[in-house]
Amino acid sequence: AAASAGAAGLAEIGTQVRFRHPLARSATYWSASPAERRVVHGALAAVTHPTLDRDRRVWHLAEAAPGPDEEIAEELEHCADQVRARGGLAAAAAFLERAARLTLDPGLRAGRALAAAHTKVQAGAFDAAAALLAMAKAGPLDDLQRARVDLLRAQVAFATSRGGDAPRLLLMAARRFEPIEAGLARETYLDAINAAAFAGRLASRGGGVLEVARAAAAAPQPPRGHRAPDVLLDGLAVNFVEGYAAAVPGLRDALTAFGAGMSADEELRWMWLINLAALHLWDDARWDALSVRYLQLARKVGALNELPLALSTRAMMLLWVGDLTAASTLIDEQSTVTEATGSNLAPYTAMRLAAMRGRKAQASALIEATNMEVSKRGEGIGVACAEWTRAVLHNGFGDYPEAMAAAQLALYHQEYPDVRYPGIANWAAAELVEAAVRGGMTETATVAIRWLAEMTAASGTDWALGVEKRSRALMAEGENAERLYRAAITHFGKSRVRTELARAHLIYGEWLARERRRVEAREQLHTAHHMLETMGMAGFAERARRELEAIGATTRKRTAITSTVELTAQETQIARLAREGLSNPEIGARLFISAKTVQYHLRKVFAKLGITSRSQLDNALT
Repeated sequence: AAASAGAAGLAEIGTQVRFRHPLARSATYWSASPAERRVVHGALAAVTHPTLDRDRRVWHLAEAAPGPDEEIAEELEHCADQVRARGGLAAAAAFLERAARLTLDPGLRAGRALAAAHTKVQAGAFDAAAALLAMAKAGPLDDLQRARVDLLRAQVAFATSRGGDAPRLLLMAARRFEPIEAGLARETYLDAINAAAFAGRLASRGGGVLEVARAAAAAPQPPRGHRAPDVLLDGLAVNFVEGYAAAVPGLRDALTAFGAGMSADEELRWMWLINLAALHLWDDARWDALSVRYLQLARKVGALNELPLALSTRAMMLLWVGDLTAASTLIDEQSTVTEATGSNLAPYTAMRLAAMRGRKAQASALIEATNMEVSKRGEGIGVACAEWTRAVLHNGFGDYPEAMAAAQLALYHQEYPDVRYPGIANWAAAELVEAAVRGGMTETATVAIRWLAEMTAASGTDWALGVEKRSRALMAEGENAERLYRAAITHFGKSRVRTELARAHLIYGEWLARERRRVEAREQLHTAHHMLETMGMAGFAERARRELEAIGATTRKRTAITSTVELTAQETQIARLAREGLSNPEIGARLFISAKTVQYHLRKVFAKLGITSRSQLDNALT
């Protein structure tokens, strides 16, 4: 059989056996009978060093075992941490699951199944986690373990649907922990606040954000003093219960404390929420650094449950920065990971990218699909995000009535209109001001500015103050308007949000043109046009071009390289990752394909683009 496989080109057989394709290896393994596989694993265990390759040896012993074996199960459990350091969460979860299945004692089996389910959730293997939770529930379990089962089930529900039921389930789990373990109760309240913020007004009865936040505010104090997650919980609870201004000091303290004395696991668990706190404070510098750290941690640990959100968070920050190309690469990867893990994260960044690029048909299709998907499962934040994206799209093209209607839906599509939800509502308010002023609805704009100012004054960052000054400038006249426009440009110039700076130049230029100050208007509009076109924000760039033509100025239309149109979606994704310097195995790991498949696609990319090396990709790709 070995000779036949070699002759057929399926494998190379020497001191090692190398299969030509992963599917050939898998087919060979599973075509053997269970008894044959056990014999082979037993032989491999016998020749594997018990100290140097302890984890490999015990895995082979486990696969060779005909039935329950406590000694092997215990050794698997002990090796899980070592395996995790080398092979990531998925490998550790496999060891823990095998340990549970080899355990005969019901109590030990339930505990090991619970540990395995926890790691499976972290690894993004939600179906496997659900099966292990069923095994654990067969018990016997103590009160703490039963509460952990409830928590993991709620976490699986949130990860797979992000729907309206998750906040209520997490709130129930948090309350169950309170008399047993105060620290775990507080952690679960943080999970519940996160889920409630996602659900918004679509949260099921008993899981609204105010109800969750009030319960969190009354939670027992941490048993070992306030650590970063405790400070974060208190800050978020205050934000929803007492208001934004009261929450700012606590949220800033959480940002300062975050990371110190925290394990990689703990840091990763709260990374999304600390990123949320940074953007809620309009702290673009902290958000930038934290989004990089989030993605690094998710990749390093192999946390596939966190990776889609980490990719989305980093991509969203890059969109604000104006690096649409880098954001696009991460968005493509997010789509791949989401499909592979079964996560139900809506395409927030994909639709925002399409809107910023001015691709009306694509953006509109994504917006409508997202609205339908998130409404069905109860993810209120998705509705707000979709409508905010629609507002950006229409403001880009100067379609102000449509932009205003969408921005109003985004701003007021929340359970409690006076509560400051992080992120989208703030950004929607700024879009509403621009659309309302241009549409002659000054009263609507005034209300939105008042809403914004309550937050920007408390935040005080250059991003926040830039948004406020630009919004007030739209309502002002004469010298006051000019002073506000210049102040907005100064503030944005000190921040990382280059897209906001470009739009400030655009709006200022439009105002100067209406004031018949053509020379100054031309300067501002040329700056805006160059920035927007360079970033790829076609809709806003076209708006700047039209305004320049209206005052008699000309623009040189940028000639786009269209070579990437010839590439398939997967070829484009691989080419971009190769341009970033990733090796074929690294690209394969990102996209869940083999290194040889990557090489195959790269050869096709090179042929289509007419290049011969990776170093030429930067100039060949748009």
